[in-house]
Amino acid sequence: MEKDDQFLGKHNAPNKILENEGSQLFGHPKGLMTLFFTEMWERFSYYGMRALLILFMTAPIATGGLGFNDQTSGAIYGLYSMAVYLLALPGGWIADRIIGLKKSVWYGGIIITLGHFTMALPGLLALITGDHGAKGALTGVDLYSFFMGLILIVIGTGLLKPNISSIVGQLYPENSSKRDAGFSIFYMGINVGAFIAPIACSTLAIYDWHLGFGLAGFGMLMGLIQYKLTGKYLSGVGNPIVPTNKKEKGERNNLVKGVWVAMLLIAIVLALFFLEILSIDPVAIAAVSNTVIAIVALMFFLYVLFLGGLNRDEKKKVLVVMILFVFSSIFWSGFEQAGSSLNLFAERFTDRVILGWEVPAGYFQSINSIFIIMFAPFFGAMWVALAKRNLEPSSPLKFAFGLVLLGIGFLVMYFASKIAASGDMAAPSWLVITYLFHTFGELSLSPVGLSLTTKLAPKKFVGQMMGMWFLSIAMGSLIAGRIAGGASGGTEEALAQMPSQYMLIVYTAVGAGIVLMLVAKPIRRLMGNVH
Repeated sequence: MEKDDQFLGKHNAPNKILENEGSQLFGHPKGLMTLFFTEMWERFSYYGMRALLILFMTAPIATGGLGFNDQTSGAIYGLYSMAVYLLALPGGWIADRIIGLKKSVWYGGIIITLGHFTMALPGLLALITGDHGAKGALTGVDLYSFFMGLILIVIGTGLLKPNISSIVGQLYPENSSKRDAGFSIFYMGINVGAFIAPIACSTLAIYDWHLGFGLAGFGMLMGLIQYKLTGKYLSGVGNPIVPTNKKEKGERNNLVKGVWVAMLLIAIVLALFFLEILSIDPVAIAAVSNTVIAIVALMFFLYVLFLGGLNRDEKKKVLVVMILFVFSSIFWSGFEQAGSSLNLFAERFTDRVILGWEVPAGYFQSINSIFIIMFAPFFGAMWVALAKRNLEPSSPLKFAFGLVLLGIGFLVMYFASKIAASGDMAAPSWLVITYLFHTFGELSLSPVGLSLTTKLAPKKFVGQMMGMWFLSIAMGSLIAGRIAGGASGGTEEALAQMPSQYMLIVYTAVGAGIVLMLVAKPIRRLMGNVH
């Protein structure tokens, strides 16, 4: 479904406790099932809310939405999806240094649940009070619960997401042949949750947006309950590092104090915002954030290259990571249109009536998961078969294929948007074909990303290079939200320009793919002994 293979952690210490046959189920540690269902419900909550997010923001106030324009909604969507990936970095750091992996997953899940229920608060209040009056006014409760809920979900996901994958790695001895199979089972949970959630949450949202948000929170709550009930199967893994001397205890205490200070500062900023003392412009913040991320990335790579104490071969490999950072950002800036501009296209310009019933637009968000489940095994087998014949493409070429396939998907959307611009409704098949090509692109590029980054990274910069991979996804997600603001046809002028907006994405993605194909051989030489 997504970039979850990029959340593979570095916590892969062998575990003798799990060698015991009594702790196994179908040849795998029972703890894998605990993590499978926790992740399944977490992804249920995430993708259930994501299917509704931009639709809720752009929906008229009279229908229970927020009534934001497309530019504001796209910027908020981009900032939200960017923050989810950025906070994975401090989330992993807190787990490593302070509370451990298991507690990070537990506390992260609690915060996510609170976030979804906070977003559902206006609907819950109406249910409790019986006041289901006119939806013609936007109240402070609506806005504050929405933004506070998003913030809590971002924080909780940052704690849970990077660390639950790391625990999966700890379930197996370091060189276990079953480890890859274990991750494959784990990822199936991701896609099961991501497939069911948009359908379930979008169905309830027909009656009230907040019911959809509430169901997403209920999903995470179910994940927490089973995590706690079956937590005994995770005994011996994911525990915090215990300080062994006074110096280490002092360092840990200082880290804890630093986290509390950071939380206090965030709380102060939020209080100023909610009290309307501080004004926030999401569009401006999104634009500034793009620049900040680009500068941070450039400065980091320059520091590593010139001040990192690396030898010549290591510098060449870091240069490859730097190049792929750019192309990765381009890919995710297009791929992440799924939850924004393509979601709006499904709602506004797609004929969704089947047998007299209008299919909710959010249902289309399940298509990618279906295709992942269908085609991931095929792609895996295809690469193996090509490798046996010495025909497997190099990693840079796989990257390039992913970009070209992404562009082909948007070429399909170009023709679909021409239909919409003419005043007709597009058939659902246009979106289905687009998501098919995007899935092929994801399967070509996504699994390569983290693997290549970890192989190319100098030993003393492995964790930081993984952070840069997350940063490329964050940057792409932010750009995606900004693009969506102008490519979603919210006004007559925007609708007329929508085909050219999609064609611009085609030129960018396919052009980037062709450039990468042309420089694939030089990049391959820079990679040295890494394949």
